[in-house]
Order: sequence, then C-alpha cells, then structure tokens
Amino acid sequence: MKIHDLKPAEGSKKRGKRVARGIGGKGGKTAGRGTKGQRARGTVRVGFEGGQMPLHQRVPKLRGFNNPFRVEYQAINLDTIAETGLSEITPEVLLANGLVSKGAFVKVLGRGELSSAVTVKAHAFSKSAEAAITAAGGTVEIVPKPFGDRRPPAQGNALTNR
Repeated sequence: MKIHDLKPAEGSKKRGKRVARGIGGKGGKTAGRGTKGQRARGTVRVGFEGGQMPLHQRVPKLRGFNNPFRVEYQAINLDTIAETGLSEITPEVLLANGLVSKGAFVKVLGRGELSSAVTVKAHAFSKSAEAAITAAGGTVEIVPKPFGDRRPPAQGNALTNR
C-alpha cells in the first residue's frame, strides 16, 4: 500500500452544510439565523449575554488558598505494623512491602495494638501511636525530611522590631 492509496473509511467524511446559497435549498435566505436581530447579523461575541452580567464575571474569582508548605503524609496504623511481624520498621521496609508509595512521607497512627517491641522510624507520629509503641517496649525515631523546615522565618511584631 502506498500513501496515495490511502482514503478515509466509507461514510466517515460528510460534506458541510452549504448555507446562504439561494432560496432553493434548506439553508437559503436567512441561512438558519432566523429573522432580524443581533444574532442574525453576526456581531455577537462569545460569552455575550445581551447586556446581562456574563457568567465569567458573575462567578467569584480566586477563592480559597493553597498552602505551598503543606506536607502530605501517607498514614500507617499500628495494626498494619503488627501484621508485618518485623522488629524494625522504616519507610524503605514499608515501600518494599507495598504499604506506601515511592517518595512518600510516612506518619504512624494509633489504630490497633502492638504485642511485641518494635523499632519504628517514620517522618511523623501521632501521640497515641508514640505512646503505644513505647508502652510495648519499642522505640520511636523521627526520620528528618530531605528539605527540612520549609516554613519562612517567623516575622516578629512590627512594634517589637523597633
């Protein structure tokens, strides 16, 4: 097959409607625009609503706020840690077991109970999880985030900075 042999599938190409070609056809005279008025004369811009306040101006702009310093954590509960049966839990071990996704920051939450001592290394802990791990004889270690603290330095009160 050569490039000059290519042609569209049968019935896939339909001719456009020929309007305004005399009164003999269906699209003659007013050509589907009705009679008179602004829209018949082709001067209405997109979004124009006849003088009414247009939708794009009625809708409020820039609502809300996206915090650029937000840190998303993937939650791991104590019952999930207990099911693994391991004595040391790190983000790498959780990734290898398919419990967190790659590059995720891990936060340990307190649902469930631990029966044995476990060393848990994660980016964050809830207070209940930390208490439960230490009560079971385990240790808690916070893994530092690679970017540190992304918050801007605290700005003092204008009256105290004189």
